[in-house]
Order: sequence, then structure tokens, then C-alpha cells
Amino acid sequence: MSIDNLRYIIKRISNQAGIKKSIHPHQLRHSYATHLINNGAPLEVIQSLLGHEKSETTKIYAQLSGKLRHEFYSKYL
Repeated sequence: MSIDNLRYIIKRISNQAGIKKSIHPHQLRHSYATHLINNGAPLEVIQSLLGHEKSETTKIYAQLSGKLRHEFYSKYL
């Protein structure tokens, strides 16, 4: 599938869902990684799923939610 086809599909589904904001494939990778890490997936698993060679790259994609950061802060303080 070409990137143009993927963009078209995302735009069509976004419109059907009533989403006004433009969504791009790269944003979905960030959302996917963030969802995984916030639900307990190990960084190594996320790295493999995204096809990253370096964990540093995966860390850019996978961001802990504010709530989860606060929970870890409280737990390990």
C-alpha cells in the first residue's frame, strides 16, 4: 500500500468519525507506542513492533501519560 493510499484511508475514516483535525500516519505511530507503554508493554516489545534498531528512537515515540508519571513518582519517592 502506498503512503498516499494510507493517507486517503485515514482521512476517510477520520471524516466518518467526525474528527475535524488532520491526522497523519506518523502521528498514529506515536499514538500506538504511547498507548502500548501506558498499558504496560515493555520498551523492548514496543521497539520491536515499531521496527526501531535503537531504544532511544522508541523512547521518542513512547511517552508516559502525566497520570502514570505521577503514579511512578509517588511510588518510588
